[in-house]
Amino acid sequence: MVEIGLGLGLIITIALILIFITGVTIIQPYEQALWIVLGRYKRRLNPGFNWVYPLISEVIRLDLRTQVLDVPRQEVITKDNSPTNVDAIVYIRVIDPEKAYFEVVNYHIATVSLAQTTLRSVVGDMELDEILYNRDFINTKLRDILDEATDAWGVKVEAVEIREVDPVEAVKSAMEEQTSAERKRRAAILTADGNKRAAILEAEGAKQARILNSEGVRQSKILEAEGERVSRILMAQGEAQGLRVLSLGAAPLDKKAISVLSMNMMKEMAAGQATKIIFPMEISQMLNQVGQYLGASTGVPEVGDAIDVESIVGKADDVLGRIPNPDELRKEIEKIEKALEKETAETLKAGESFKEKTFSDEKEGTHVFKKQIDESSSEE
Repeated sequence: MVEIGLGLGLIITIALILIFITGVTIIQPYEQALWIVLGRYKRRLNPGFNWVYPLISEVIRLDLRTQVLDVPRQEVITKDNSPTNVDAIVYIRVIDPEKAYFEVVNYHIATVSLAQTTLRSVVGDMELDEILYNRDFINTKLRDILDEATDAWGVKVEAVEIREVDPVEAVKSAMEEQTSAERKRRAAILTADGNKRAAILEAEGAKQARILNSEGVRQSKILEAEGERVSRILMAQGEAQGLRVLSLGAAPLDKKAISVLSMNMMKEMAAGQATKIIFPMEISQMLNQVGQYLGASTGVPEVGDAIDVESIVGKADDVLGRIPNPDELRKEIEKIEKALEKETAETLKAGESFKEKTFSDEKEGTHVFKKQIDESSSEE
């Protein structure tokens, strides 16, 4: 009996040990578990050591780490009727184990299926160019829609990434042709713009050159006109001053002397090389005046009536007028020289070389005139 009792106790002890060991449940730090006893939810098991009723308990483990779900590749028709293959990746994490287990059969499959339909809906409302260049907008919109839908399952959608947007071959060919045409258009625009800028710069340069050339011509004409004006003024002043010198000797001459000078001028004209000489219509009147000044009459005098030449022609002072002596002429010329020096100094403030030349010519004229006076006085 004792042996039977010891054996039975040993069996019971071993059974208890096995039952205890069977009820031990270790939950990992990244997990949470649901304890179900006889088909009824008991409670949530936290990470660490847990013991449940063996044989009648069920422990459901749920991973709380972020999980990556691959959304299968699918063909989507865009808003501009461009067939495009699109796939994506969804990052999820279980935040409520009870909902993730009791509210949905398989939250992985449910999330992937929801991501497929949502992706098709979002991409179908956009054109192909928008899909290619606005991936961030698509990712954000997909995440917001999926997160709101999976909240009832105790699942949080952390991110959605469009992995690939691959148009079909026909669309690719059309896009390549469009891109090539766009590049050619831009190249043509850039070339035309460059030619336009070059033409504008060239025209601007030609314009500036013409302006500068015109300005130079204008300044040159102004300077030339100014020089011509000064030259004419100086020539006029020189002629006026020369006439003043000549008037000194011509002042004592009366009409008789002028008639004699006119005859001398015609004599010089006749001595020239010209084959034709045109006389004014008043030549006969001038000849009559000369005859009258010389005391001639229309009748021819008899030789016996003339006592001498002086009685016939008249005295020299009466015919030619009083001629000043050399001393008077010399003094008058010196006065003219002083007046010339004063007027030249006041009038010409610029063009020193031209002023000196004009003044020297005038002084040379007065010196020649004085020399002639000296020679005539020495001959006398």
